Amino acid sequence: MSALSISLFFGIGVTLAVWIIVEIFRSVPAEDRQYLDRPPIGFRLIWPFVQLFVFHMGRFISEARLQTTLLRLKNGGVEYSVSPRQFVAAKYISAAVFSFISVLVLSHFFDGLVWVGFLAAMGGYCYPDLWLKELTENRAKAIVKELPFYLDIITLSVEAGSNLTGGLTHAVQKTGDSELRKEFSRVLRDIRSGKTRAEALKDLSERTGSPAVSSIVSSLVQAEKSGASLAPILRAQAQQLRSRRFQMAEKKAMEAPVKMLGPLVIFIFPTTSFVIGFILLSKAIQEGLVTWKPLLWAYGWPA
Repeated sequence: MSALSISLFFGIGVTLAVWIIVEIFRSVPAEDRQYLDRPPIGFRLIWPFVQLFVFHMGRFISEARLQTTLLRLKNGGVEYSVSPRQFVAAKYISAAVFSFISVLVLSHFFDGLVWVGFLAAMGGYCYPDLWLKELTENRAKAIVKELPFYLDIITLSVEAGSNLTGGLTHAVQKTGDSELRKEFSRVLRDIRSGKTRAEALKDLSERTGSPAVSSIVSSLVQAEKSGASLAPILRAQAQQLRSRRFQMAEKKAMEAPVKMLGPLVIFIFPTTSFVIGFILLSKAIQEGLVTWKPLLWAYGWPA
């Protein structure tokens, strides 16, 4: 067979393969994202593969796993950016990408690529979980940090004669963009759509997953049921949150010396002891108190 025929068959095979791949991706229906947020950048890089996986394999993901993933996405504030099925799909796609890149890069340097690919796949599979966990922790810290200020605004509005919904509206209108402002805006949208204040506030507690927010929501719901005044409760909650923040700061300041003890013992003390010991030994040798031969014999060196 001539080289021209081989090249022709090879070109036809590559063309067919590309056409099949394009048709596979084109078979995935477009997602309606009119009321959804833009996915994070890491998801956008692999979004066609995520959509392909969801379309063909999404039905095999268990409902319990989807519910658990949805709750985690709510706590991270990205449930309108990534669906539970898309998040699970991204974990498998990430595992494949990490494994492929690691094998491709390290194939010229190491043997045993099966283990390298396996470890890289495990890391890629866990990477979206680590990203979501870090995002959730940072979001929870930001919410707790901003919460006392928002409670002060709501308290002033309530003391001026407004109700809780009016206080939330003033807090949203008078503050800048933040995670807590987005959550309060969503509470107001839920109330306008027909939910009761208690239901909207309980949804807020579930979305944030913060114990501080849960405590405040419980107090507000109980006060609304019993008809108690909201202003003293909000002011007490804001003061309690500030006191808790100061206590956490004092705790971290007291833990700092203990955390520094490890690096001191491992890195600084041995180096300092070596320098001081070298100076003392040099001085002793100069004074004739110590000779070289016993030292050489002690270390097993010929005199």
